[in-house]
Amino acid sequence: MSYREGRFWQPDVTVATVVVRDGRLLMVEESAGGRVVINQPAGHLEPDETLQAAALRETLEETGWHVRLTAFIGAYQWTAPPAPEGSGRHYLRFAFAAEPVEHDAARSLDDGIIAAHWWTPAELEARMADHRSPMVWRVAQDFLSGRRYPLDMAAQLK
Repeated sequence: MSYREGRFWQPDVTVATVVVRDGRLLMVEESAGGRVVINQPAGHLEPDETLQAAALRETLEETGWHVRLTAFIGAYQWTAPPAPEGSGRHYLRFAFAAEPVEHDAARSLDDGIIAAHWWTPAELEARMADHRSPMVWRVAQDFLSGRRYPLDMAAQLK
């Protein structure tokens, strides 16, 4: 039975933030699915939350960094492999560019977060086998190639 035939389907809506300081990208090392993976500061959109607010919240929760969003990078779709390798879930990621404002070193990081790192693009690319999903490198590539759109491309309507 397909969606059009009445089967319920809903993607996981997530946000990710590319934060750059001195040519280095803020990345998160986290435990997910029984392995250690690398991701941008990222996470799920919560009920009644705007995409931009979610990006700010997830970045702070996962890295301790307060950031200022500067641009919308793009929207990305990815379906995880089916079990047993993956969840088979469908993800819709909204990625933003940001600049660091202030670090709260005393802040506890989210459960599952091992550490936050500032890596060069070459260091990130060298660890591609550890990326949480193909979206990690694609978002980084798009940012590094200069892809930027106005923040209102991800507008909250009332």
